[in-house]
Amino acid sequence: MAYSTATRQAFADDIATIKEKGLFKEKRFICSPQAAEIEVEYPEGAPCKRVLNFCANNYLGFSSHPEVARAAHAGLDSRGFGMSSVRFICGTQDIHRELQDSVSTFLGMEDTLLFPSCMDANAGVFEAIMGKGDVIIADRFIHASLIDGIRLCSAEYDTFKHMDMKHLRKKLELHQDKRRRLIVTDGVFSMDGDLCPLDEMCDLADKFDTMVLVDDSHASGFIGKTGRGVHEHFDVMDRVDLITTTFGKALGGASGGCVSGRSELVELCRQKARPYLFSNSLSPVIVSATIKVIDLLSATTELRDKLEANTKRFRDGMTEAGLNIRPGVTPIVPVMLYNAKLANDMARDMYAEGIYVIGFFFPVVPEGQARIRVQLSAAHENAHIDKCVAAFKKVGEKYGILGLDKKGIIEKYGT
Repeated sequence: MAYSTATRQAFADDIATIKEKGLFKEKRFICSPQAAEIEVEYPEGAPCKRVLNFCANNYLGFSSHPEVARAAHAGLDSRGFGMSSVRFICGTQDIHRELQDSVSTFLGMEDTLLFPSCMDANAGVFEAIMGKGDVIIADRFIHASLIDGIRLCSAEYDTFKHMDMKHLRKKLELHQDKRRRLIVTDGVFSMDGDLCPLDEMCDLADKFDTMVLVDDSHASGFIGKTGRGVHEHFDVMDRVDLITTTFGKALGGASGGCVSGRSELVELCRQKARPYLFSNSLSPVIVSATIKVIDLLSATTELRDKLEANTKRFRDGMTEAGLNIRPGVTPIVPVMLYNAKLANDMARDMYAEGIYVIGFFFPVVPEGQARIRVQLSAAHENAHIDKCVAAFKKVGEKYGILGLDKKGIIEKYGT
């Protein structure tokens, strides 16, 4: 045994404490393709139950789209399963180049480099382009993978208050002595669904000779009138220097990510980014499927338009029902509950009503900000949305939170 029985019991006690607080994350298994309706084994060992899925990043329904699946099969047949190599040795196929070119065109960027995930892209990009004498200034709510990537870099790290452009200006004024400056933000913040005011940010970047990097993982494919992302939404497609994004959400739902942007910056990532240099190439199966996704998105806005309509229907229905949701326009809709146990208990009751959602609480979100994060999809139909709203109303009534604001919910349940 690697450690003593007493030490092992101490860890078991920690787990028991989590269970006593009602915050234990039980194992869940999806026993079907990822879709609007799924088969779930929950809790472990229970019979599978068919439920509506309202917590996936499958924003456009491509995770089980028949044309995407056919493209994946074709990629398997024509280019094999895996590359057994990193890109710079013998891990680059012609389809990797094709996907990079497709993404560059779709995002309106000069060049693109593929990574095994967006987390890997975020882990590699900062060390490749920034160093001593430089400064990275980031929104305080950026994604954890951006923070981890910044920590690997020798540049100075500073932050500004969430989406506060006045505070950002002060930080840019403070760091005018630095060799290079880079503003880092999410395009859509994944827990709150906030849209970064990218037009104002780019104005400041121009004024203070500063680069802008946007992680657009929760926007690529469906934000903006043709789904290019937050930079399209704010009409700054030619003013953002770097975009990192994922193929694991709206753009297919499997895995993979990229850095896309100014050609010289992408080239530095190709030469120096460690996750690119030391990770196996993206599987041909995923590459082929993602090329098909980009083709479908380039041909029509039908799915992003449906997602937009679904989002409005759900938000309107939840507001009318008296649930406390964060305002916004994105398909990320936090149902604010503020109490971790309440979020967990309501999610469990929603499952009993045939709706699959998850409670979020510290450390995933700040203490006192517990919620159920609902995510809409183009795969949802009106009947699905209406059933979800009705279930929230029923469960919300059970816990006596309908019509309560933040203060009312906290007075009733605490934080």
